Amino acid sequence: MKILDKLIIKDFLKTYIFVVLMLILIVLVLDFTEKNDKFIRNQVPAKDILIYLGNYGLYLNNLLTPITVFISVIFITSKMAGRTEIIAILSSGVSFVRMLVPFLVGATLIGLVSFFMNGWVLPGATAGVTEFKSRWLEETKFYTESNIHIKVAPDVYAYISRYYTSGNTGYNFTLEQIRDGQLIAKLSADRIVWDTAINSWSVKNWRLRELHEWGEKYTVGESLDTLLSITPNDFDLPVNHHETLKLPDLTRQIKVLEERGADNVNYYKIERYVRLMSPFAAVILTFIGVIVSSRKTRGGSGFQIALGFLLAFIYIIMFLLSRTFAEAGTAFPLLAVWIPNITFAITGLVLYKTVPR
Repeated sequence: MKILDKLIIKDFLKTYIFVVLMLILIVLVLDFTEKNDKFIRNQVPAKDILIYLGNYGLYLNNLLTPITVFISVIFITSKMAGRTEIIAILSSGVSFVRMLVPFLVGATLIGLVSFFMNGWVLPGATAGVTEFKSRWLEETKFYTESNIHIKVAPDVYAYISRYYTSGNTGYNFTLEQIRDGQLIAKLSADRIVWDTAINSWSVKNWRLRELHEWGEKYTVGESLDTLLSITPNDFDLPVNHHETLKLPDLTRQIKVLEERGADNVNYYKIERYVRLMSPFAAVILTFIGVIVSSRKTRGGSGFQIALGFLLAFIYIIMFLLSRTFAEAGTAFPLLAVWIPNITFAITGLVLYKTVPR
């Protein structure tokens, strides 16, 4: 069986790599065709286009992994079933669980590579794709989105009407301290400027209103240095910032946001849950794929491959929906992220009772 194990693992990995490359090339050609007019109009250098396509290809590899693993398993297993190899293996006294071993070994190798890619390689590729689109495909912006709200401490909230990245300057700034639903103090300023000499914020034309039990205190001034726990980078983050951080950086960012009491920390936590969950999908889908395609059918492997595509797309839809529910603020985000794996694992165990003995 050891020789057969090596052959199955080799065929599995070769088929997986082939399917991955074919799907990625198809999507990249379509993407290049769609954006070619913008490339020409904006005179994008060929080198930058190639780097973008490479980064986008890495992103697609992660996105398509459930499909490619599932299709590869079904293709290999259905081909073995069509040649009655599975019947011969089981008839020789080898159990179905033992026959699963080489498939699960191959899936584990893919899962480990996927974990490394998700944690350390893909974030850089995602950042490269975002930077390329911002530089060449979108209109140049010298300011971030308007009406920015940031929670800088458990009971302190900052607001900026509009922030300009070119001069690290924000306008119509307010800083409110709210405790138990009551406003304790409010600092308002026409501008807030990042002082690079001392690496801190300075507010201009400010007004400070402090509420006490004995009354209200109102103070004004022209300039005041602050010690806010935020930097210009906090106002100029891409929408998918949590996807551009390597796993160690993501963990550190979660700690910083938790100490600050920021409301958007849930997005970073869910991103970490997803990266830790994704590698297990390869093993679970491989288990189901072998079970689904291990029977010999008269129509050949076409039906099993079509079924593989259907189940893989169902998994991806479930994954996207569960992540959306988790980001919407469900009470158990970790459970929500794991729902696709749990559902398919239970499905696999149920289907296991139907496999040929």
